[in-house]
Amino acid sequence: MADLAEARTTTSIIDWGLLPYLEAHSRQLAALTSRIAGPSGDTVFLVEHPHVYTYGRGSNFAELQAKRPFDSDMRVELVQVERGGGVTYHGPGQLVAYPIIDVRQKTGDLHRFLRWLEEVIIQTIAPWGLTGEHHPTHTGVWIEGRKIASIGIAVRQWISYHGLALNVSTDLRYFGAIHPCGLSPEVMTSMEQLTGRTIAMEDVRKEFVRVLRTLRAGVATEGMARRD
Repeated sequence: MADLAEARTTTSIIDWGLLPYLEAHSRQLAALTSRIAGPSGDTVFLVEHPHVYTYGRGSNFAELQAKRPFDSDMRVELVQVERGGGVTYHGPGQLVAYPIIDVRQKTGDLHRFLRWLEEVIIQTIAPWGLTGEHHPTHTGVWIEGRKIASIGIAVRQWISYHGLALNVSTDLRYFGAIHPCGLSPEVMTSMEQLTGRTIAMEDVRKEFVRVLRTLRAGVATEGMARRD
């Protein structure tokens, strides 16, 4: 049986498949509580969500309600969460990851942790000929001024939760009803849009897991001096 120190350095990766946001959120909070309380190791949960807009304490929910999506028959769940910030979108074709990770053990501080997550995404999309970049002022992964992945991390007692979303084959029209991370919806892009070809989510998921398991935290932070 692994001792306490070994358990705390092991990262488990669990794929939830397609799961409604509220169910995933409930599972995530339970995992967070367990990670804070006991010897369980770090865990990253992978998931796709049915169409959902989530909004935090700082969002303009009235604006979202007033602005009709592109299709009047479109059904999108609306969920309020405990985080701050504005409205975000999740849906099919988007790889979402929720890292329940001890930030201090992984990278030492939150800034380096965010840069490490960005680097995981950058290396994940590279085999498809996509060159992701760190933005000088915004969190997330960018390609020539377009945003391909968003990151929104919360921390409780140095354990991270909430997570990241990589647009693989996402229907980008759903961003048209919001200002994602306070940005124009036109800034959002996807792997399929940029490559002009069909990309299998399973292939991206496998590459993400490979990079997540092999990328040292220091690789993502060496030489980086910017602050959000």
